[in-house]
Amino acid sequence: MTPDEFIALLRREGRRRAHLVFSQGTRHLEPSLPALGTLAQAVERLPDFAEHEALFFEIGRESGALLTATLHKTVRGQGAGGVRHWEYASLSGLVQDGLRLSRGMGRKNALAGLWWGGGKGVIARAAGDRYRDPAYRKALYEDYGRFVTSLRGAYVTAEDVGTTPADMAAIFTTTRFTTCIPESVGGSGNPSPATAKGVVCAIEAALDHLALGTISGKRIAVHGAGNVGASLISELVERGAARVVATDVDAARCAAVSARFAAANVVARHVPPGDTSVLAEDCDVVSPSALGGVMNPETIPKLRCRVVCGAANNQLLDEDRDAQSLHERGITFVPDFVASRMGIVSCANEQYGSLPDDPAITRHFGRTWDEAVYVVTRRILEAADRDSVTPARAAAALADELSLAPHPIFPHRAGDLVRALVGGGWEAS
Repeated sequence: MTPDEFIALLRREGRRRAHLVFSQGTRHLEPSLPALGTLAQAVERLPDFAEHEALFFEIGRESGALLTATLHKTVRGQGAGGVRHWEYASLSGLVQDGLRLSRGMGRKNALAGLWWGGGKGVIARAAGDRYRDPAYRKALYEDYGRFVTSLRGAYVTAEDVGTTPADMAAIFTTTRFTTCIPESVGGSGNPSPATAKGVVCAIEAALDHLALGTISGKRIAVHGAGNVGASLISELVERGAARVVATDVDAARCAAVSARFAAANVVARHVPPGDTSVLAEDCDVVSPSALGGVMNPETIPKLRCRVVCGAANNQLLDEDRDAQSLHERGITFVPDFVASRMGIVSCANEQYGSLPDDPAITRHFGRTWDEAVYVVTRRILEAADRDSVTPARAAAALADELSLAPHPIFPHRAGDLVRALVGGGWEAS
């Protein structure tokens, strides 16, 4: 079933909304409509299901687009994570992204010491070029804001792949449950530079762990030259990387990166969608910083690096299998939810105001605070060596334990909100 076919199914049922909510009694997802029973069973069979708490779907009032929000563990706080705007050939691909990304966000929030749970938004991008139209995008993201508002705070959205700062400004006009809003209205603005700087801290930790020195003189391959990728390249050049090779599907981005770093040894190549050739570069570090799933049985045998550490969410297509394959090849992998926390860190607590060189942000970039990116990365890599497990397994174990720590003021609040939505007939309103 395509996203459009799912929209048609909901319309035939006389609904613009639907949900699948996990029942503690039956230990299964309960659908809001009998027609979604097969979907609920299919979702439970997906590898990243992991007893997610809820999946919400809505057809945008003005845009007609399929809008979704997925919640994983929320005992630590409301589900928080960005909204991805991407084209999906199937509903299963869209749902799988929501599951995988919300689980990763929960882990990321926990390891960063944030009192938020796992959440993720996904918007099914329309085929063709309509998504480029500013008027359509404004209507689309205002729709998404209304959708988030209807969830009453169970999910708090932010920026992600396919969503821009201007889109976040549109969301903010129709919901208060958002972060990463523009600085002009009191937000933290674009989180990409902070994300990139955190990834560099994790790369430095991995190099130190392997006694390979610093980034200076290293060759780095970057998959993706968008907002985060370009910021990452800047950080690497500043630290003296000998050579950076990057690829992106957007020719204009590649041209902009080439022009920006004309004086440095930076190569930015335009590639077609799905091209992962840059991962096979002979280099010291590969940094996946576009879409997830790029570490898989097809790409891992081609790697010629010592470290894989990037900003993309869910880089492993299969968490256990592909982590083990990297380990067997002697490649140190830093999980994305360890390395790329700074996007959510920089904007998650905007409600507390901002300071110049805010210590609540900058402490994550240092090497003395116990929860800094560098320190946590070293801790996880050392635990993996000590326990003879992959870094992915060591990181997941620590993050999953922390994600079950109840919020100190509002434990189980998001769960209460979900139950109120279901009991109040959210799907029929």
